[in-house]
Amino acid sequence: MPYLGENIKKLGFGLMRLPKQEDVIDIEAVKVMVDRFMEDGFTYFDTAWAYPGSEVAIREALVERYPRGSFQLATKNAAWINCKTREEAIAQFETSLKQTGAGYFDFYLLHNLGESRTKFFNDFDMWNFVQNKKAEGLIKRVGFSFHSTPEELEAILTDHPEMEFVQLQINYGDWENPAIQSRACYEVARKHGKPVIIMEPVKGGMLASPPEAVEEIFKSANPEASYASWAIRFAASQEGVITVLSGMSNLEQMKDNLSYMKDFTTLSDDEKKIIAAAQDALSKIPLIPCTSCDYCAKVCPNDIGIAGSFTAMNSLTLYGNKAMAKHQAGWLVGGHGRKPASECIKCGECEKVCPQHIAISQELVNVAEALA
Repeated sequence: MPYLGENIKKLGFGLMRLPKQEDVIDIEAVKVMVDRFMEDGFTYFDTAWAYPGSEVAIREALVERYPRGSFQLATKNAAWINCKTREEAIAQFETSLKQTGAGYFDFYLLHNLGESRTKFFNDFDMWNFVQNKKAEGLIKRVGFSFHSTPEELEAILTDHPEMEFVQLQINYGDWENPAIQSRACYEVARKHGKPVIIMEPVKGGMLASPPEAVEEIFKSANPEASYASWAIRFAASQEGVITVLSGMSNLEQMKDNLSYMKDFTTLSDDEKKIIAAAQDALSKIPLIPCTSCDYCAKVCPNDIGIAGSFTAMNSLTLYGNKAMAKHQAGWLVGGHGRKPASECIKCGECEKVCPQHIAISQELVNVAEALA
């Protein structure tokens, strides 16, 4: 059946990781990337109020240089970032309009719902705010991005059937990952009839440099295809997908993505078997068997971010990217108001309730050493 955004090409330009020179976004480089993207027929651009400099950059590189009807621009409202009043949350919308100069947004998202963040959108009644802006013609389509459990997604979509689409983290590495639950969240969205915009298809770049066992599988199947191409095509091959966002940081990444997405074809049955083999290879890498049930968090007297620490450690084990693992720990632990692994007092209370029987105290020592 037809769905919202069906005719949008399946590659979107994610504007979170734009090229920089001395920590400043390189506008001229962005212009070159925008031009190449548009020349090849791609039209979806994704920014956010919370991406420093991104909205201004896309105004200069895209909005001021192309007819407004020739592209779709998406941005996001993060009411949970430093907003103490509804007025402060609403102000983000006006700031985005000014910074982008877009006049209106084709897609507007409530940014990063889930866990404690959803409460801000409820308390500030942002649900009605975005509907009012849609009625005024300043928003064409309203949805939200989401990083949490399928159960919470089910609750949000049940309470807010007026939402037109959902943006989810989906990639073959997280498809069955108990900490991310990509597949389960995707299935909830589709059960509610919502089309999906996909973010993190290459898992922040980590699937562009997968573990050696996975590299060997892909190279044997097609030595000419980039590792990223397998990840993005897997995401784009799911049903009901509006587009797949790739946070391209340079022209070389863009050229690679365009090479296989310009005339995109879904994965063949044989290619799906290759992906399944890659997923199986990932599953055999020894990881901390944490399912993020958070029973340990309920009894920890020192409020250690145990599950978040283990997720970061597993990421390091799989992809060998310490900077990315430390970033994950910063968000999943400190960003959630919990203490780092290094502050564990080894009381053992967590181990008494862990259904996976993990030697949590020792694993936290390992995490602290690995991420030091």
